Amino acid sequence: MTLGRVLRNGTLTVLAVLWLVPTWLLVVNALVPAGSYSGSPHWLPRDFGLFDNMSQAWDRARLGPAFGNSLLYAVVSALAAVAVATLAAFATIVMPVKRQVLWFWVIYSGTLLPLQVFIRPLFLSYAETSLYDTQIGLVLIYTAIAVPFAFFVMRNYALTLPREVVEAARMDGASWWRVFWNIHVPLSRSAMIAVFVFQFVAVWNDLMFGITLTTSRNIRPVMAALADLQGNYSNVGPPIVLAGALLVSLPTLVLFFSAQRFFISSLKMHH
Repeated sequence: MTLGRVLRNGTLTVLAVLWLVPTWLLVVNALVPAGSYSGSPHWLPRDFGLFDNMSQAWDRARLGPAFGNSLLYAVVSALAAVAVATLAAFATIVMPVKRQVLWFWVIYSGTLLPLQVFIRPLFLSYAETSLYDTQIGLVLIYTAIAVPFAFFVMRNYALTLPREVVEAARMDGASWWRVFWNIHVPLSRSAMIAVFVFQFVAVWNDLMFGITLTTSRNIRPVMAALADLQGNYSNVGPPIVLAGALLVSLPTLVLFFSAQRFFISSLKMHH
């Protein structure tokens, strides 16, 4: 085994351990029955109280409506971002549009500033336009922040698609819309699914906009509800909070592993 391979495997092992340690602590301490938690973290599993902890987290934080809200925000925003990004990638790469590089930077520039910069102007504008504390308001902002990265991925994937197919279809008289729907979309399906997974996870895990642009329990996403569990109930111990964190993470884990083959294939160059 070469030195380079040893260094690579060693680095990957260290990174895996660094990622697994906090995950292990989260799982082990979520297993501890809330009534027997001593206040210090457990490193090895002892008793099993996970389901009871999850049940208490679900009831006390009222996670049911929050789950529905986050599912709505994540699905609608991710789908809208994928649709917009796929159309934009088609327009800037496949269609004969002038200043393609300029359009790329105009759209992608949305990722260059930290999201915290937008909090104050968003709060003020939402309050003035009655979008504050509404589901449509969160859908709009989640879609807007998801488009730039989605466009970046879809544009790069579009660069690998065969141009000969498009040229042949145009010579046969196909309209741009037909080329997009019948050729570009089927060829880009794996990348579209991968982008959907990315954006679904990003929206599902958002806390900042959820606590800034909403106040009502029937509007707040699941991460904001989970934050309320720790902030508003001083008698709730860490095992219940950690069990709640595991519970709200399940949809993203299921989605990622169910779409794993599309995610992997989208990372490969199209030949």
